[in-house]
Amino acid sequence: MTFTFNIPTDQGDSEIKLEQGDSIIFLGANGAGKTRLAVHIENALGKNGHRIAAHRAIELNPEVQKITEERAKSMLFYGHDPSHGDIPPDHASEQKQVGRWRRKSATHLLNDFDFVMQALFAEQANTALKTHTAAREEQGLGRPPPTKFEQLQEIFESLLPHRKLRISSEQVDAVDMASGKCYSASEMSDGERTVFYMLGQALVAPPDCVLILDEPELHMHPSILGKLWDKIQGTRQDCGFVFITHDLNFAANRFGQKFVVKNYKHDGPIWSLDRVPEDTGFDEAIVTLILGSRRPVLFVEGENQSIDVALYSACFPEWTVIPRGSCKDVIHSVCTMQKNSTMTHVICRGFIDADDHIDIEISEISILPVSEIENLILLPDVAKTILQNEGFKDDALNRKFSDLATDLIADAAKSTDLAVMLYCHRRIDSILKKINLRTANTLDLLVHEYELRTKEIDVQKLAQTARKNMQAAIDAKDLPAILKLFKGKGKFMATAAKHLKSNNKVDNYREWLIRVLRNDTVPGLLNAIRNALPKLPMSK
Repeated sequence: MTFTFNIPTDQGDSEIKLEQGDSIIFLGANGAGKTRLAVHIENALGKNGHRIAAHRAIELNPEVQKITEERAKSMLFYGHDPSHGDIPPDHASEQKQVGRWRRKSATHLLNDFDFVMQALFAEQANTALKTHTAAREEQGLGRPPPTKFEQLQEIFESLLPHRKLRISSEQVDAVDMASGKCYSASEMSDGERTVFYMLGQALVAPPDCVLILDEPELHMHPSILGKLWDKIQGTRQDCGFVFITHDLNFAANRFGQKFVVKNYKHDGPIWSLDRVPEDTGFDEAIVTLILGSRRPVLFVEGENQSIDVALYSACFPEWTVIPRGSCKDVIHSVCTMQKNSTMTHVICRGFIDADDHIDIEISEISILPVSEIENLILLPDVAKTILQNEGFKDDALNRKFSDLATDLIADAAKSTDLAVMLYCHRRIDSILKKINLRTANTLDLLVHEYELRTKEIDVQKLAQTARKNMQAAIDAKDLPAILKLFKGKGKFMATAAKHLKSNNKVDNYREWLIRVLRNDTVPGLLNAIRNALPKLPMSK
C-alpha cells in the first residue's frame, strides 16, 4: 500500500509517496513551520493519518475508568463519543478538528493518555474473552495471540531492562529491578512514561495508517530513541511513519526519505523544502555526535543510507556508528581521533572491507572477513538464516543454498580477469603511497630514487599471485574464500536477490535488507552476522 499526499512549496506542489513500513523525516529549526506541516499532512491524509503532537501531556493514569474498546478508540482518534452517533465517512477530518484538536490543530495540548490506556485495557479484555471462549468451545487455536499490552510490555522491558511492568486487568505497576520495589506506573520518569505512551499510541493506531510524530525525541534519552522507533516500525509494518524533528542526530540515524524544512509562509500556506540527497551523510553533525555521545564511536565505510550503516548499527547498538565514505577516510578518521586532544577520552574504532589490506597495522582498525560488506550476507550461516526465514528447511534449504553457492562461484569465475586487475590496482596504489622521496635533495637523486622504488613493483608477480589464489578458491568451491577475494557488489547482489528473496530487482532486495537489519525482523540474522565479524573491544 502506498500513501500519497501533497505539500505546497515555493516550487509548486510536491507529491510525497510513502510505502507501508517506510519513513519520511522532516528536519527543521524552531520556527520553520514543522508543526504546521504536521497538521497539513494529517489533514491531507484524512482518516489514514494519526498525528501525535509535540505539545502533549504524558500523565499516566493506570486506574483510568474502563470503557469499551470502540468508545476508547473513537475518543482517541476523533475526540468523539460513539454513543452520540456514528461519524459520517466524509466528516472524519472535520470531527478530528473539532473533537480532538478543538480547532487549534497546531497549539492544542494533546491530552489523550487516558484514551490510550482505556483502549489498551479494553483490547486486552476482548482478546482474553475471545481466547477463553475459543478454549471452552475447543476450537484448538493453539498459542493465543498476544494482547497489545503484552506487546507493549515486551518492547518496553527490552528497551528499559532496569524496569519491569506488572499489568493486570485493572492496574499497571512498575518494578525497579535493582531494589525490587513495586510502585504505580504513574510514578515512572518522564522518559519511561513517554516510551509507554508512544508504544501505546503506535499499537492502538488504526491499521494501514500513517503515524505522524511531531518531535518524537521529546523526553527521550538518545540511547533508546532510535531503538524505540526501530521496534515500533518492526511491529507496525502496516503503517507509514512521518517524523518531524529538529534533532539532527535523530534525523541522521533514521532510514528513509529526508527533507529539510527551511521556512514557512502563512499565506498559502507554503513551505520551503529541500530534499536531502542520500549521499550527504549529515557530515556537519559528526563532531557533535562524537563529543555529545556517551557511547564509543565506530567509523565505517559507506554513507548514511548504505547497508554498512544499517548493518553495523544493528550489530553494534552500543556504539555510535558514523559513516565516512571510503576505507581511506575511515583510517584517517581513526588516526585523527587518536591525535585530537579534545576527543582522546572517546573510545574509537574503525571497520573496513578486506580488499587485501594486508598492510594495515592500526590496532583500532578491524577488517571484515569479506572483500565488501554486501558479501557478509552471502556467508553460509548468514544466507541459510535468511532462507530459513523464507520457509526453506532440511533438504530444501540445502538445495536452495547449493544453487546460490553454485551461481556465486560461476559469477566469480567469469570475473577473475577483472578481479585480478582490481587487486593489482589496489596493491600498486598502496605501494606507491608508501614511497618516501623526501630524502632526495637534488633532481638527479629524486629521479634515481623514484626509478629504484618503482622498479621494485613487479606487476606480473602481483597478478600471478592473485590469480593463483582466486583460482584455488574457485576450484575448491570455497565460498568464504571467494567472498574475501572477489568484489561482486553488482553481480553478487543480483544473485543474492534471486536466490534469497526470489526477486530480480536489486534495489528492492537492498531496501528489504536495510529494513530487516534495522528492525531485526529476521530471527537469528543479526547473531549470524555478529558471529562472522571480528569482536570490538569496549576499552582503549
